[in-house]
Amino acid sequence: MKKGERWLFAAIGVLVVVAVARGVMNYGKDRGDPGIPFYSTAPKDVQRQASDLYRDLGCRDCHSLWGTRNIMQFVPAPSLDGIGSLRSEEWLYRYFSAENPQAILPSRLKKKYRMPSYAYLPEAKRRLLARYFASLKVKDWYLDEVRKADYEKLTGKPWPGHADRADKPPTGDD
Repeated sequence: MKKGERWLFAAIGVLVVVAVARGVMNYGKDRGDPGIPFYSTAPKDVQRQASDLYRDLGCRDCHSLWGTRNIMQFVPAPSLDGIGSLRSEEWLYRYFSAENPQAILPSRLKKKYRMPSYAYLPEAKRRLLARYFASLKVKDWYLDEVRKADYEKLTGKPWPGHADRADKPPTGDD
């Protein structure tokens, strides 16, 4: 190899190393990390009281919250992350107060895995649950993912993929 060729290959090698180093250093900067999409708007005391009630009622045996599932969970119940972006506090209160929650939101699960009625709970506890779950929001950039997961859990069908379709999951006071 001639002296000029060595310099040429060395220069190409340096350029390749610099390009790779820049790519590694800039990896992920363009995309940016949008952060965790879930958050609660409830005051800390409401979060604490409702979390205790959530645990005491065994909700975690079927549902996940904040991306955390019970290790023994096997019931395909909807995640509660972002439920407040899909349902209003009043809707949730009516659902928790119903003698038969399936009359409000039909379930495709076997009877023993369906959402139980909490109509027996004192009104204050049902209101606490409704207030807390209504506070569980999801950032706008992730809302379609929450709608998709909710739709697929409730219907067992693939998400139609259009937010303006009539067969999307019900929201708010539907």
